[in-house]
Amino acid sequence: MLEQDSPMTSARRLHVTPLALALAALLPVIAHAADPVTANVADAPATPADAANNATQLDAINVVSQGSTRQVQRISRQDIEQLTPGSSAFKAVEKLPGVQFQSADPFGTYEWSTQVTLHGFDQSRLGYTLDGIPLGNMSYGVTNGLHITRAIISENLSSVEIAQGAGALGTASNTNLGGTMQFYSADPQTTPGARLVQTVGSDATRRTFVRADTGDRNGLSAYLSYANATTDKWKGFGDQQSEQANLKTVYQWGDGNRLSLFLDTSRRKEYDYMDLSLTSQRALGWDYDYLQPDWATAVQMARAYQTTGATSGVANGYPQSLAGLPSDYSWLDASYYAGGGLRRDNLAGLSGTFVFGGATLDAAGYYHANRGEGQWVTPYVVTSAQIPVSMRTTDYGLDRFGGTSALKWSWGNHDLEAGVWAENARTTQGRNYFALGNEGYTSLYNVYEAQTPFRRDFLQRYATQTRMLYLQDTVRLLDDRLTLNYGAKALDTTTRAQSLVPTTSLAQGRIRAEDNFLPQVGVNYKLDERQDVYASYSKNIAAFGFTPFATSQAAFDRSRSTLEPEESQTVQMGYRMQDEQFQLSADAYFTKFSNRLLTTSPCTAVQTCASILSNVGAVHSAGADLALMWRPVEGLSWLNSLSWNRSRYQDDYLNNGVVATSGKDVVGIPALMFSSSASYQLGNLRLDLDGKYVDKRYIT
Repeated sequence: MLEQDSPMTSARRLHVTPLALALAALLPVIAHAADPVTANVADAPATPADAANNATQLDAINVVSQGSTRQVQRISRQDIEQLTPGSSAFKAVEKLPGVQFQSADPFGTYEWSTQVTLHGFDQSRLGYTLDGIPLGNMSYGVTNGLHITRAIISENLSSVEIAQGAGALGTASNTNLGGTMQFYSADPQTTPGARLVQTVGSDATRRTFVRADTGDRNGLSAYLSYANATTDKWKGFGDQQSEQANLKTVYQWGDGNRLSLFLDTSRRKEYDYMDLSLTSQRALGWDYDYLQPDWATAVQMARAYQTTGATSGVANGYPQSLAGLPSDYSWLDASYYAGGGLRRDNLAGLSGTFVFGGATLDAAGYYHANRGEGQWVTPYVVTSAQIPVSMRTTDYGLDRFGGTSALKWSWGNHDLEAGVWAENARTTQGRNYFALGNEGYTSLYNVYEAQTPFRRDFLQRYATQTRMLYLQDTVRLLDDRLTLNYGAKALDTTTRAQSLVPTTSLAQGRIRAEDNFLPQVGVNYKLDERQDVYASYSKNIAAFGFTPFATSQAAFDRSRSTLEPEESQTVQMGYRMQDEQFQLSADAYFTKFSNRLLTTSPCTAVQTCASILSNVGAVHSAGADLALMWRPVEGLSWLNSLSWNRSRYQDDYLNNGVVATSGKDVVGIPALMFSSSASYQLGNLRLDLDGKYVDKRYIT
């Protein structure tokens, strides 16, 4: 398993996702007389959509956000329910234009393989929140948040709001260069009840979800839910397990006042799939995986390297099964014995909406704790003369807390909003090596908690402080036909790194990304009751994260004063139309992505050495989206979305010579995508048919 620095990171795009055969049975038990359908659908979001960009809510995917000054689309609870129970909400989101989602598993929950792109930006440069709680950039290596599948059980999601380009100004994120995805949890049901969802399928898939709702008691309601899932990998050895529980309590009183408490606890334990490069896939096939439980071959390959120093060749002691690989390719890195990941998360959020004197105050506080470990059996560090491999781990610890608040009030025809976000986070990352026995291992557990490492490459502690202020105004003119929305935010993120053990591979010090004026402007004009046009401009920067410290101390000291935070400027314009049968959304956009940061490293991923971080120029992205929802008859809906994007590097850069990237397409971004999804509801029977075309994209 490759933690942060895979020698074949592009191989993620080469995984094949097989069809999952799953059977789900829904067994509702309603304590009071209620409609069995509505009693089991809680689709009210915990947080309303941004007042300045409120979308017209429909029963299914909403491709038209009438009146919005930005491109905003929404996935509803109904769309999420169309997925196999336990699937990631991203599998529903990918139906929307401009969204690309990939995963090596059929549920889309195996985090090491998941990748989301939006309008030319990868997952790490988007912003994500759950009920306003920041989720960071959802990176696999624990840095500033957690993945949505660990933050909430999928059955408890109410909706997902996607902003392609300019997210809401007050979104609590310091990485949203290319757009935002805001997830909302479902409120408790007003009627008492319980539900059970049992899923079984191929590859020993078993998943159980249970939930109990108290119903409304004088404004107080709550639910408690639990999910347990396990499935074998569809190839190779091992399984992937998860266990999760959610509690949500809501108290509502008066005219719009409410308090909400959300608690989440999650445990994940996953055997990894081996990364495949284009070369290794062609030589070894799609079904090639880690060697586990073949301990003898893993020892043979490691001993060949330790004895000869060569990384390939049958004559050097490597197995004949790898002979299809080129001689100048590293056979040693084509397959390792095993890899895996463990994550343990606890998340709590308390939010409230208070209405007083014509104003509304939204306030929230949150806390998140994570402990995790990424494992990899490495042939580069030996346990002993007899055992030429060892267990390499990256051990994580994260504690973060913060709060958001927004005050909204009206003054004449102005709707004003002022808000703040503050977060403090402390992260610990360590690289450790542990001894292995002479027979390998076939169980997955947290090694750091059970053993003492014989070697430690680094132990870093990062303290990150984020502060954001914003102010915006929405003006409605011409009998509400013309809407102007304008505002700005100030963002300041400071990260301090401390080396707790001596190391030459990582630096310590302080780096800051700040900009006190990040404007956002939008306009919307209603042509009539069914049609409107809009345009928007936004500017954002991203925090540096931990990447600047992944170098030698001397290199960090030299580059710290010259590094600039990544920045994006996006212009977007579009047209929307809706009536009883049709929803149509069309938009075009241009984004200038500046100060792109790139790290180069002179050694392979399982070795630890200093890397170099530099600003290497810009990326320009231009594109267009088209979405059409058609409801020809009652019960039938058909969504078609088409996306075109051209994202190209604008500059060459130096890396032991000139790397000619100027004018070339951005890695991993397809030029064309088309998605079609039809759903037919006949009583309690629903039929769904989905398909998606993704154009070629470059892996290097």
